[in-house]
Amino acid sequence: MTVVEPLDQHQLTEVLRLIGAESVELKLSVPDSDRRSAVAALGLDPRDAEIRQVVFFDTPDLEVSDRGVAVRVRSVQGRPADSVVTLRPIDPEHLPAELRKSRGFGVEVAAMPGGFVCSAAMEAELDPLTVKEILAGRWPVRKLFTREQSALIKAYAPDGISLESLERLGPINVLRLKFAPRAAGRRLVAELWNYPDGSRLLELSTKGPPADAFAVAAETQAFLAARGIDLSRVQWAKTKTAMQIFAAELQAQAAAARRVTRVSS
Repeated sequence: MTVVEPLDQHQLTEVLRLIGAESVELKLSVPDSDRRSAVAALGLDPRDAEIRQVVFFDTPDLEVSDRGVAVRVRSVQGRPADSVVTLRPIDPEHLPAELRKSRGFGVEVAAMPGGFVCSAAMEAELDPLTVKEILAGRWPVRKLFTREQSALIKAYAPDGISLESLERLGPINVLRLKFAPRAAGRRLVAELWNYPDGSRLLELSTKGPPADAFAVAAETQAFLAARGIDLSRVQWAKTKTAMQIFAAELQAQAAAARRVTRVSS
């Protein structure tokens, strides 16, 4: 069984300070090399999964993401779509009180082997047909986001960057499956991210109230380790990985266009 080192005293103190959050999400990323064995060990059936499609918005150099702001729209099979503006990492103590009270705004701590991050997100529900029209270029991108979300982007993104100046990164297809094994004692979520370069990443997660975070972490780690899932592997950020791949595609397209311009001139 793989043993994961616990948080040291400094990290423990920092987590407890950040736990002004509404919830704590525990995450573990499983590389593609271990994906099939993990799926088999957990008894997952991809046919039961919910299909999601995610589109990100940023500059080709990921200037917005590098400032700690993630802008995305998600379409879900058979359900309303949504738009989300996420700030990560964030210190809840530095958030304006009126922002904390805003509709659709929440703060969460995500913990994974070896570290944690506190994030804040503002979500808004969208009509799936509206999302299709906008992503097809028939309506402006700003209609995907509320005034509050737009204000959040303006406040935290680099100066001079607006929604209209952002490029579309994606879409990426995601399979999401909720399952509740008896031995775990709680519901878990599996997400399989299928990247455009052919690579894949399986993320396992569960949520709980801040007061139970450490007990949930210990129990979940024991459950996964008992099924041979390696908890000591390097953790990958699924969102950042996707955005880097799409940004590289945009940069390659721009470079090709410049070469064509030089030749034609």
